[in-house]
Amino acid sequence: MTAETEKAKETEKLRGLVAGARFVLFDFDGPICRLFAGHTAEQVAKDQVRWLEERGLRGLLTEEEQAEPDPHIVLRMVDRRHPDSDLVFELEKRLTLQELRAVESAYPTAHVDPLIRTWHALGVRLAVATNNSPLAAARYLTTRGLTECFAPHFYGRTQDLSLLKPHPHCLNRALSALGAEPSETLMIGDQPTDFEAAQSAGVSFLGYARNEAKVEELRAAGARVVVEEFKSVLKILGGRV
Repeated sequence: MTAETEKAKETEKLRGLVAGARFVLFDFDGPICRLFAGHTAEQVAKDQVRWLEERGLRGLLTEEEQAEPDPHIVLRMVDRRHPDSDLVFELEKRLTLQELRAVESAYPTAHVDPLIRTWHALGVRLAVATNNSPLAAARYLTTRGLTECFAPHFYGRTQDLSLLKPHPHCLNRALSALGAEPSETLMIGDQPTDFEAAQSAGVSFLGYARNEAKVEELRAAGARVVVEEFKSVLKILGGRV
């Protein structure tokens, strides 16, 4: 199969996903913005480990976990060992505050703002379904003048960390609130856990990857359609305006 033929097939798959969507659920950090562009996730994870150490609790994490650059993984590991504890609730609250702070320096994903506005103008219902705090998602979208495209549909991390994606909890909340049929719903995410949650919720999935490594990661998880930029999606929608 030639490269041109392969690209044409990918475009047709993408067109099918976009054309069939009456409801779109966006993951937040990645597809909508780089939340930790200026206030890095690694810094937040180190802060969590340091906070545990100050309380004599560094031993809760293995050395490998202490070096994790992802604050969600640190949070999950503590929750696994002390589920539903005050310790977990405090760590989650601290992470929410760090995410709200990160909004100030978050960097928008290319072409996503006009994509959101175009879908909204076409009458497609939108929601955020994220492992981040829904407060951070709502605050960021307010800074971009996009709140009306989503409000009040921001669904994210709760203090029950067992409901984080790949659990479909936040997707199912969005589907229920929107009155959406899964067969008419598209999830846009950048992590294998987003794909797994979409599969569990019975909705279509469009992978977003900002580099080739992420493309391979999503394809390895089972995602059939992955884009490295949203201009192609916007172009398809342009024919519907």
